[in-house]
Parts: sequence; structure tokens; C-alpha cells
Amino acid sequence: MSLLPPPSSATWLHQEARTGFEVVYFTDPGDGHHIEGLTTADEDDHAWMVAYEIDVAADWRTRGAHVTTRTVKGTRSTELELDEGRWRVNGVPVPSLDGCLDVDLESSAMTNAFPVHRMALEVGESSAAPAAYVRALDLTVERLEQTYTRMPDEDGQEQYDYESPAFGFSCRLTYDASGLVLSYPGIAVRVS
Repeated sequence: MSLLPPPSSATWLHQEARTGFEVVYFTDPGDGHHIEGLTTADEDDHAWMVAYEIDVAADWRTRGAHVTTRTVKGTRSTELELDEGRWRVNGVPVPSLDGCLDVDLESSAMTNAFPVHRMALEVGESSAAPAAYVRALDLTVERLEQTYTRMPDEDGQEQYDYESPAFGFSCRLTYDASGLVLSYPGIAVRVS
């Protein structure tokens, strides 16, 4: 199935792991996508909001991201840049992230769209998709190993088995025709 371009906006209700809401806007600058989003949530008695701007190339590889978090401790920002497979966080090279092609925000259900678009897996295919993972509360950036396996479509919607060994987590993700998560069990469901 060929994925459609993203809509101009999308929203998710975060549930179970956290209570919150995410709003995202997509624009096409002509050579990829510019994505602006905001998630507000309460998780383990910590209220936070994370605002982000992410630029991806036409093939959905991350170019860079600016992420800001607000908690009771104040506001923090982090800048990530990816150039020729090498990451810089706030201008400092981070070799442990080399080879990661995606940014994955702990606060966002939307960022799980990046590897699905980029890999374009056929049913039955599986691929590692390590990502530069940004924590919601303190914006710590670390490498996150994850794997996506394309399963047969269900009711015209793409299905992927997702695994993240670091968290001992696995689930079946459901995507819409534009490659955005509709159902992320234990995390979020698409509202619009």
C-alpha cells in the first residue's frame, strides 16, 4: 500500500500510560515535511507539556528537531541535528546515536510515523529502527533500539508489530492511509 501525504493536522488522546492530548500540524516546504506539535499530559503525578518542531526529508529521515518541555521545575529546550548519519544534540556530537535515522519523542504518538514511512516494509518484512529518543520530563536524549514488523492489513489499515526491548514493551500498532498511528495500545488513540 502506498501511503498518502499527511493531513494538515492530527490529534491523539493519550491514555493508560498517561492522561493527555497531542495536537500536530503538518506543512510541506517542498523538500519534505515540517511538523509542529504539542502534547500536554499528566503521568505518574507529573504534569508536563512538550512542544516540538521536527523537519524530515522527503523520504521521512529526520533532519532536525527543536523540543521544549515545561514542568513545575521550569522550561528546557533541546536542539537535535542529523547530518550524514551523525547526530548533534545542542551542538555537541553524540556518537551513540550514529545510525539512527529517526527522532522518537516519549511525549508523542506521531513520531512513530517516521520509520513506517521511511522503511516502506512489505507484509512479513521486519526491520530495526533505532531512534534518537527524547524523554518528556528532562529532554534527555538516548538511543532507543526498536523493531517494526509489517503484518497483514486489517480493514484497509496497515498493521505493525512493534518491539522496544529496553522497555520490555511490544504491541500491535495500527496506521491510517497517511501512515499516522490510529491505535498505539497503552499509549494513545487517534481522535482526528
